[in-house]
This record gives sequence, C-alpha cells and structure tokens, in this order.
Amino acid sequence: MQKRNYNELFVHVAMCTHKTAKDVLLISNKAAPLLEELAKYKNTNIKTLKTELDELQNEQDELYDIVLCEAEPTKAMAGHINRVLKKDGLATFSGFNLIDQESSTAKFKEIGKYFKIVMPYSLLGHNKAVLASKEYHPTADIILQRADLTDGYEVYNSDLHVALFAMPTYTKKTYLGVIKN
Repeated sequence: MQKRNYNELFVHVAMCTHKTAKDVLLISNKAAPLLEELAKYKNTNIKTLKTELDELQNEQDELYDIVLCEAEPTKAMAGHINRVLKKDGLATFSGFNLIDQESSTAKFKEIGKYFKIVMPYSLLGHNKAVLASKEYHPTADIILQRADLTDGYEVYNSDLHVALFAMPTYTKKTYLGVIKN
C-alpha cells in the first residue's frame, strides 16, 4: 500500500492543481507505475525521460504544463525544469526528508529561485514531495471535479489533497521564509 500511496499522491496532487494539465513531462527511472496513474487523464500528452540531465537540456522551452521529477532537484535540474515549463507550469519533486533541515533548506531555496509557490506535502509515509508552482496554489486552486470524479483512485481524493499540505507548527517555524506559500 505504501507504493500505491506514493504513486497516486505524487501524480494526482499536481494533476488536480493545474487548471489545464495537458502536457506532462515525467522524469523517472521507474516510470511504469506513475504512467499508470497518468493514464487516468484522457487527452494528456505524456513524455518520459530518465533522470539524466542531458535529456532535459535538449527539451524545448515552455513546452510542459507539469513536470513530475523523481531526480535530485539540483540547481541545474531546477533551472531546466523552470525553462521547459509554461508560464503557469508546476513541478513536483520527490525525495524530501524534512528532518534533514540543512539539505531540505538548500533544496527549497534552489527551487524557490524559479517558482512563486514551493510547498512540501506528505506522501503518507516518511518521505515528502514538494509542489513548486509558477501560478497555482495547491490548496486554493484544486480542481475539485478532477480530484473527485476521476475514476480509479484508491487513496487520493480532494479532502486528502488539502490535508497533505498540513504541517505541524514546529515544521512551519523551522522552514519559515524558505517554504513559499
């Protein structure tokens, strides 16, 4: 069930936040289960890359609405993802551990250079993901119809979507000025 949680939440939080998610770039070495989740959205163009930066460097500017990235959000990776996203694009990055404050703060700052909103959310386990958006706020701009009327969810729903972004006060204080919401 842990992997099902991850796959659904990693994909559907982004897909149900962007107003017109049509063009999606998936950066992953293990894309099959994430592609299965993305297949729930009709009329969506999906491209998959491995995590090599060279592939991303060759992508055209402003081509994607959403980038789902399982690669390390380095300075170069964040910059290229920003470049390939449309003006209202958003990205989701996996592999955050908020207990490692130094590493997480550095990642948040790097991603924050390119995005108006940078918010961690729970994947219902110890790991967190980060939704980074140029335009849409993940709890204010949720597309309820997509979140609640898309068939095939086992875990995800609109109530859970909002709850995933809740953080204890000590976490908010720890990352005050780093998380952009």
